[in-house]
Amino acid sequence: MRKKVVVGNWKMNKTKQEAVQLTTDVLDMLNNTGSIACDVVFAPPFPFMDSINDLISAKNGMFLAAQDCSKHEKGSFTGEVSAKITQSMGANYIIIGHSERRAFFKEDNATLIEKITRCTAAQLVPIFCCGEEAADRESGKHLEVIEQQISEVLLCFSAQELNNVIIAYEPVWSIGTGNTASPEIAQEMHQFIRSIIEKKFGEEFANNTSILYGGSCNAANSKELFSKPDIDGGLIGGASLVAQDFVSIIRNCAN
Repeated sequence: MRKKVVVGNWKMNKTKQEAVQLTTDVLDMLNNTGSIACDVVFAPPFPFMDSINDLISAKNGMFLAAQDCSKHEKGSFTGEVSAKITQSMGANYIIIGHSERRAFFKEDNATLIEKITRCTAAQLVPIFCCGEEAADRESGKHLEVIEQQISEVLLCFSAQELNNVIIAYEPVWSIGTGNTASPEIAQEMHQFIRSIIEKKFGEEFANNTSILYGGSCNAANSKELFSKPDIDGGLIGGASLVAQDFVSIIRNCAN
């Protein structure tokens, strides 16, 4: 049975004090609702990971993620943070291949393979991002692009290596734009992604793989998105920076 998951990707936002306050507010609101039937993952900036982990580590269903990791295991790479260092800070997950990393830092598939290798070696679960740009969809190549991204990275690994992997579908044309994919489009893409996984790893593995939607998912549209059979939660950007909005999304996922 696959898990429902909501990941809050804070990107490069919040000071340490603001991050602690945001997490405290989210926990307080969730404590008032009893148990939540989905996993909640916090992905703060690297410097705040210890502080956030201190707040959530004793909470059931609460987990820590890094927004990225180095492709290197260790060594003279000033400014880089390895998967092993991230793991030592209490992380359970690492976001790999976010569209902003691909676009702004020119990360290619070979780099993503190296990062997933480091991630799994540190016994961390990758949250692998994939998604097409507007031009890909307009030209009718969106399915081809998604299949290529998954085939050239995830399918290079074994099922054992990808144990518990999470996939996040994030149409690049919707991220930060407010142009959310319709629930029907999102479901079509999630179902397609699951079919790719099934062809390689089998029906059981595919049915146990959580696939999240990312791309202007918010408190208003998340309930309808999460009602679709192949959408198992969300990779949330801007809305995760507002406690009430993030909690509403979590509740919509859990229901």
